[in-house]
Amino acid sequence: NVKLGGLGPDYEAIKEKKLKQQKEYAKQIKEHNMRNVASVQRLPPKPQVILSVSRQKALEYAKKVPKPKTFTARQSEEAKEEKVLPRTLNGDSLPQIVSLETLQNRHEKEKQVVAAFRTLHIL
Repeated sequence: NVKLGGLGPDYEAIKEKKLKQQKEYAKQIKEHNMRNVASVQRLPPKPQVILSVSRQKALEYAKKVPKPKTFTARQSEEAKEEKVLPRTLNGDSLPQIVSLETLQNRHEKEKQVVAAFRTLHIL
């Protein structure tokens, strides 16, 4: 049964050996999986009571945690205090004089800065 006349490896024999090993390995894995599936099915399902208890604990904790203060509540309280404006005889509200004066002062300062730039021929 000796095959003569060849130099080098016999690829056909190697393929047959490899296929045989793969089939054997697949058979072993299949048997292993069948045993594991049978053992997994025997386990009882987890009780749902534990989940509800943990949920109750989480809800109690959430009730005890102090809530953060919001900035919108502070702003709305300040806005209510500042919104009281004087009214004219017709019932129209007048603008705040303080903010108007500050705007006029700012306008005058900016006019002076622009005039200084013009004298320097920058603008």
